[in-house]
Amino acid sequence: MTDELLALDDAARKAAEAKARRAARKAARAAIPPPERDHAYDHLGLDELRTLRGALGDEETRVAYWTRIIRQRLDAVRSGGAGREPVADLTGVLHEADRTIDRLGAIDVPPVDDLSPLPDLAELWARPVDAADDAAVAALEADLAEAVEELDDYRAEIQRRTETVTRELIARYREEPLLALQTLPTDPLHRTSIA
Repeated sequence: MTDELLALDDAARKAAEAKARRAARKAARAAIPPPERDHAYDHLGLDELRTLRGALGDEETRVAYWTRIIRQRLDAVRSGGAGREPVADLTGVLHEADRTIDRLGAIDVPPVDDLSPLPDLAELWARPVDAADDAAVAALEADLAEAVEELDDYRAEIQRRTETVTRELIARYREEPLLALQTLPTDPLHRTSIA
């Protein structure tokens, strides 16, 4: 009987702790102030904000793609594969290795507003290096590492701006909830993502 009471006490304690954790999470969510309008976006209409958010998402996808490629080349250089053709090192990253060159040519990473421009990533990725030339290998490794850092900073800035635009959209939807209905498809069978 004592074991049963201890088991009940333990179960009651665990249930009380779980309830307290749920209450704490709910209080934490309630403590976050709702997004407020940012007057820096007053000149943009709702459609323009949605377009900007989509463009930032597309840009982040391109930057993520380049980051994976440049990191793969950096890993190859660091593991002693500096002299190999870069495309041979990407089979684990890219699923369509036979179309890699076409894909790289179609992807550009232009600067966003006031961010400094990124290096010529296609040149950096494809730069031939004699594996026996230690200075050239070290220079390539340094350039690749710097490009990865710049890509990471660039992507973080894109994410920050995307969050700012998203908060502006939420603030506008809170002011005028019916605006959110404009994101719904007019054809109920057509599925689209909600911005």
